[in-house]
Amino acid sequence: MTIQELYENIGGSYESAKKILPSDKMIAKFVQRFLTDKSCERLFAARESGDETGMFEGSHAMKGVCANLGLNELSRIASEISEEYRPGNAKTLSEDEISQRFADLKALYERTVAGIQEFAAGQ
Repeated sequence: MTIQELYENIGGSYESAKKILPSDKMIAKFVQRFLTDKSCERLFAARESGDETGMFEGSHAMKGVCANLGLNELSRIASEISEEYRPGNAKTLSEDEISQRFADLKALYERTVAGIQEFAAGQ
């Protein structure tokens, strides 16, 4: 599988990644590092404990990591969560809407991780 095929399989934007990381080799290196990034784990742990500061910090970190890697949909959902829990911001989403964002994020994250693991196994 090529790096472009990986991005197609996981719904990422190879073109966005290419703007940040100038070569396929660098994109492959950094997208595989995504597997060791703990932002999503911290975000879901904070959600479980009701830690709004942790939800902001975890989603904000995840948003940036994903944006830099061209994982735009993950970044978009993380951004929505980040803005909901940004200190000083008024809450705009219902609990059902927040739960749906977390469910969407988890499903897409798991799909992305599985795709990257498959890519890494073929390297």
